[in-house]
Amino acid sequence: MRILFEQDKSIVAMIHVGALPGTPRCTRTLDGIVHEARAQAALFARAGVDALMIENMHDVPYLNRRVGPEIVAGMTAVGVGVRAVADLPLGVQVLAGANRAAVAVAAACGASFVRCENYAFAHVADEGLMPTADAGPLLRYRRRIGAEHVRVLADVKKKHSSHAITADVSLAEAARTVEFCGADAVVVTGSATGEATAPADVAAAAQAVNIPVCVGSGVTPDNLGTLWPHADVFIVGSYFKRDGRWFNELDPSRIERFMEKVRALRG
Repeated sequence: MRILFEQDKSIVAMIHVGALPGTPRCTRTLDGIVHEARAQAALFARAGVDALMIENMHDVPYLNRRVGPEIVAGMTAVGVGVRAVADLPLGVQVLAGANRAAVAVAAACGASFVRCENYAFAHVADEGLMPTADAGPLLRYRRRIGAEHVRVLADVKKKHSSHAITADVSLAEAARTVEFCGADAVVVTGSATGEATAPADVAAAAQAVNIPVCVGSGVTPDNLGTLWPHADVFIVGSYFKRDGRWFNELDPSRIERFMEKVRALRG
């Protein structure tokens, strides 16, 4: 993980970007959205997290794969704003499954990595069927725009999805396939945003691959110690919010409690 982060066990703090212009829940100007993201980034940086990730979480309901140029432009503006106030590795995720858009945003704003869904195999998401694995087209697109420095963190058996199509493929085998298809890290999650990831699933992925393993949902100070031996990266969003709900404002006391646990585990 030293390719991306200074720590072997790294904390990635999520910035859930406000609903962007053109989406159903947008109530603010892009300037206001960027200002809020910058404020969150500065708070996280002061708290000592290792990296940040921006995600268009409030753009509900999400589009399947294809987002408009206004989303790419908006996320790029947010990324540039965040990088101006926080000298930390930055990641990008564009929902839902808009992986090439995420790579384009990352390349434009100087981000270091992207989080991708539907990288290998197919699944049924909230947005509908995602029938075609994205690894082949995505890595070719990344090369075409000269963005091979942008690393890919790929979800396996992703949250908010049905995996009946691949019921005969174990999580370990799915993780091995993601590695075979050129991902730089694998992401393991619970069933939904804020839902705890099973330690056994994280351990199974870690035993199956030779690339870093990330925990992608439901990380709290209470379960961090159980997950710590098996994972390299911990992506945290919901816990940092008031009452642990992703759509609430940041709660500095929860951020401090979490980072105290991290410092204790690091010794």
